[in-house]
Amino acid sequence: MPAYIARRFMLMLLTLFGMSVLIFVLLRLMPGNVADILFDASGFVDPTERARIEAELGLDQPIVAQYLHWMGSLLQGDLGFSYVSERPAAEEILPRIPVTAKLAGLALLFSVVIGIPLGVISAVRQNTALDYGLRLFSLSGLSLPSFWLGLLILMGFVHWFGFIPIYSENPATWGDAVLMYALPAAAVGFRSSALIMRMTRSSMLEIMRQDFIRTARAKGATEGAVNYRHALRNAVLPVVTIIGIEAAFLIGGLIVTETVFNIPGVARFLVEAILWRDYPIVQNLVMFIAVVVVVVNFLVDMLYAVLDPRIRYSD
Repeated sequence: MPAYIARRFMLMLLTLFGMSVLIFVLLRLMPGNVADILFDASGFVDPTERARIEAELGLDQPIVAQYLHWMGSLLQGDLGFSYVSERPAAEEILPRIPVTAKLAGLALLFSVVIGIPLGVISAVRQNTALDYGLRLFSLSGLSLPSFWLGLLILMGFVHWFGFIPIYSENPATWGDAVLMYALPAAAVGFRSSALIMRMTRSSMLEIMRQDFIRTARAKGATEGAVNYRHALRNAVLPVVTIIGIEAAFLIGGLIVTETVFNIPGVARFLVEAILWRDYPIVQNLVMFIAVVVVVVNFLVDMLYAVLDPRIRYSD
């Protein structure tokens, strides 16, 4: 196990290095930079002044020198300064991470709590009216865009309750805080719950045809014990994989949802930074998302050994 963890750790570092190079190069292949955007917005073009700004920001240096400077600063914990706000990038990014983390965590909780039980019920009641209804529910979840569902939720609140839940840094009550995050979390978690439900159903149907399930029933095990203790425990590995993928996706995939509900999170801020070619913000945010993805994948691999005793990572 220690040797396997060491190999995975080295692979994670190699993956992050490749991501850093890809992020850095692709960002600079985009036409224009922050100096061009600032001058285009003001309608004033002075090549000397623009060259001075580029020199102050280090944009006139070779791309290799810019990359080495960024990585050196990053390893020292220095995220640089935002080109637009001229504030430290850490002060711009760190307050937004908890907002997106709460939204993503609540959406993932919603998808797991809804998806797994409904998937089990759909598998146990295969080819019944309940199964068909749940499969229709899952198909609707996969088909409806989260931003459209979010707009429907907002219009429904206006129609039935006469107000829209607006994000606030200091909600008045605990209920306001839950409502503020629950609605966008439900909108984005609906798709994930549908995906988890279909995977749970498919995996459960495969396991329920195995001989040990018939043996458990023959020994007089209750239906609940057969479905949850025996079948679900052995069917959960593919479901855990999907949950891990969705958890990594939610951190960077909340762009439209945060925009629709006016939530100042990481994903929405990333889009704004890309539009302004704010290189330090974009680079650090995408690297943060990359770190989340590789760490989640590592944790999922470790969770396999906990859930299935047959899996052992040899040295």
